[in-house]
Amino acid sequence: MSQIQQSFQVQFSYNILFTENLFAPENTTLITFLNNFGNHYGANQFRKKILFVIDEGVAENHQYLQEAIKNYFANQEEIELVADILVLPGGEQVKNDEIYLAQTLRAIDTYGIDRHSFVAAIGGGAFLDMTGYASAIAHRGVKHIRIPTTVLSQNDSGVGVKNGVNYFGKKNFLGTFAPPVAVFNDSTFLKTLSDRDWRSGIAEAVKVALIKDLAFFEWLENKSVLLAHRDEESMNEQIFRCAELHVQHISSGDPFESGSARPLDFGHWAAHKLEYLTNFEIRHGEAVAIGIALDCAYSFLKGMISEDALDRILLVLENLGFDLYHPALAENDKINLWKGLNEFREHLGGRLTITLLEGLGKGIEVHEIDFELVKQAVDYLEKRS
Repeated sequence: MSQIQQSFQVQFSYNILFTENLFAPENTTLITFLNNFGNHYGANQFRKKILFVIDEGVAENHQYLQEAIKNYFANQEEIELVADILVLPGGEQVKNDEIYLAQTLRAIDTYGIDRHSFVAAIGGGAFLDMTGYASAIAHRGVKHIRIPTTVLSQNDSGVGVKNGVNYFGKKNFLGTFAPPVAVFNDSTFLKTLSDRDWRSGIAEAVKVALIKDLAFFEWLENKSVLLAHRDEESMNEQIFRCAELHVQHISSGDPFESGSARPLDFGHWAAHKLEYLTNFEIRHGEAVAIGIALDCAYSFLKGMISEDALDRILLVLENLGFDLYHPALAENDKINLWKGLNEFREHLGGRLTITLLEGLGKGIEVHEIDFELVKQAVDYLEKRS
């Protein structure tokens, strides 16, 4: 028998930059990055290009944005802004309908975006997911830049390495692990968010604090009312600390999820199913808040945390303005929720791994779930609501 063994490592590195008014002429954060990235334009070098893809809701709320981008790139020697800016719907719609993936790939092809050029996506988490996936599969990977515009995407999904679209009625059935070359968190975009979208992303901060950082959970406890009332200083600190915990986890563990452990999906198995059961009428962060509440109630009923700890968790979520129960949880004698658990197991690769709590700031992985206790946890939340 003959054999060749191949082994190599690939180093990924990207910065998350925090700024304000990213496309103001005096703000050189983005153009400095682009000019310094890769080869410089000159003899025997191609001029780098950049294609912008913008969430329709962002474009409507920031009507100056497209003109600001064009002015920002006027007379730049190193980087060429392509002729058109692509505007597509945001939210789960852009991940559910494959026409938007096709339009993004068509734009990449039309404007000659190659591996030395960039696709810059401006939008919420779902929008960044789709655009990142299109970038990852075009030419086996063109460079993508994320400019998240929601709390949820600035503190969680937008700073990570995952991209994807929904397919066969399953969330993120098609996807890639393809890190961006940079993330630019511009706090200006948060000012126009609705109260629902402002609040929604904070659920991910509660999630990561509960499983990794007691001090951060206590900070959220103290700041929950301020955050709910749109205190910008508190929000900016929350985003930074949450993003920091997320990227520390990615770099220290299993960034491409080759195993079954996914602690950052704490509260998400039920959330993903709840989104589908409500036809995405509830925001991802709202579903995650309910999923966190459910898994924490289960942890209490399992004897893993005290009722006092559970009450502190639920009170933080309530102070932030979240509802912690939805009737869809109990539909069909909770069989739909059972199906969601099995779909989550399938997505992990066959072995169920769920993160629960054994204390505030301390997550633990389990591989079996007592679904009768899950039903009781649903009833607990319904009674509290």
